[in-house]
Amino acid sequence: MYSTISNGIKDAMRNKDRERLSALRDIKSKLMLEATKTGTDGDDIPDAIVMAILTKLFKQRTETADLYAQQARPDLETEERAQAAVIAEFLPQPLTEEEIIQEVNAIIQETNASSMADMGKVMGIASSRMAGKADGKLISGIVRSALQN
Repeated sequence: MYSTISNGIKDAMRNKDRERLSALRDIKSKLMLEATKTGTDGDDIPDAIVMAILTKLFKQRTETADLYAQQARPDLETEERAQAAVIAEFLPQPLTEEEIIQEVNAIIQETNASSMADMGKVMGIASSRMAGKADGKLISGIVRSALQN
């Protein structure tokens, strides 16, 4: 993943694509920061951590763009949405709500969960299986609903 981003930076520089370059440099800096925390080089960062970082960056960009839209700042909103689109290229396709429900139901059956007391166990498994593919709040709501019924 790290080398893909580095190559993307080189391509963006050659193409003089400033928005893409900015987004890729931001991703690379966050990955380098994580690498220095763990004492590894960029290529050795586990995929789960890379996905968590990318998901966080995507969410930040989207929320910032929404904020700019509320403030009637289309110039800044456009820039944030363009960078969010670049980040989204590296994320897996998000699961639909129906796919999340199916996955949660399968986890509930696997763990024999039957009440809200089992929510932590189900959420732990669901969060790890769907990391980067679904929003944690959505997963939580679906798990809560399934365990209450």
